[in-house]
Amino acid sequence: MRRSLPMILIRIIVAVVFISEGVLKFVWPGELGAGRFSHIGFVAPQVLAPVVGVVEIGAGAAVLANFYAGEAALCLLAVILTAIVSTKIPILLGRSLGPFAVPKNVSHTGVLGFLHEARTDLAMLFSLVAIAVDSGMRGRGKTRGYQR
Repeated sequence: MRRSLPMILIRIIVAVVFISEGVLKFVWPGELGAGRFSHIGFVAPQVLAPVVGVVEIGAGAAVLANFYAGEAALCLLAVILTAIVSTKIPILLGRSLGPFAVPKNVSHTGVLGFLHEARTDLAMLFSLVAIAVDSGMRGRGKTRGYQR
């Protein structure tokens, strides 16, 4: 139990963050769902935001239950990497990246501005990698626990 406690705690916080953010996309769609996706510059935000919300809720629950946690972590990695590219990389660059602009409420750009704004995203990114590795997602062709 002692060895697995750190991963249990990581799974809990990752699940809490993604499940709550998924639910909030439905509770406050104008601010955190389709409205936010539209403001960021995504195409079809009225479709994309609910899909992302469902993925966050479902995959977050799978991570919490440790049920296909590695696969769920990969789904959430796609979500968090998209979030970083679309909302945080423009801050790092100090300019737009394609359709993704620097948010108007960001006062500092560059490395320090990026690290400040992306702190939760980066924590989730590395936590998801830890979950994927811990769950045995090292290679699709390998069989767990069996060596020839």
